[in-house]
Amino acid sequence: MATCDNLSLMEFRSYGTNIIINELAISEIKISSHYELRHKDSITDEIIIDLIKTLDGKSFEPETIDGVFQYFVNDKIELKEKLYKLIWVLEDNKVYVGAVNAYRRD
Repeated sequence: MATCDNLSLMEFRSYGTNIIINELAISEIKISSHYELRHKDSITDEIIIDLIKTLDGKSFEPETIDGVFQYFVNDKIELKEKLYKLIWVLEDNKVYVGAVNAYRRD
């Protein structure tokens, strides 16, 4: 899993949103280009955005806390009759959710 040391080195694309996660109003989704290394044939930014929207209105416990970053893993998210795994991050005092990686589960 990425840590805050290499998270800042990744390239992110940003998209606007209006969702609530862990009782935080999130206005931005940042998607790391990391998924493209191995999963670009089955994952797109649009799929990741839809996966993140499934988190709306819910609360989650972090898998790991590394400095100001809280890392989360949601496995077996169903979207259009397919299952996905999403690795995402929240940063203290920020209004974005960061998608570190995502892939389809077969």
